[in-house]
Amino acid sequence: MITKAKLKEQIESFPEQFSIDDLIERLILVEKIENGKNQSDDGKVLSEKQFDKELNKWFKYIGLFRRQMT
Repeated sequence: MITKAKLKEQIESFPEQFSIDDLIERLILVEKIENGKNQSDDGKVLSEKQFDKELNKWFKYIGLFRRQMT
């Protein structure tokens, strides 16, 4: 969720003319950053060991997917 204040801040940072696509991309990025900060504040984080384990699973999945595509 993004606040009106954040929305106004982002709009003010843009040039006089900009595309809606650029604004939406920026707002999505800002929201993702805010969500990540909130998760971190709430202790919803992975340890480095947990992260490595999840990353290895992802790489194995990608490797299997690539092999199936050939």
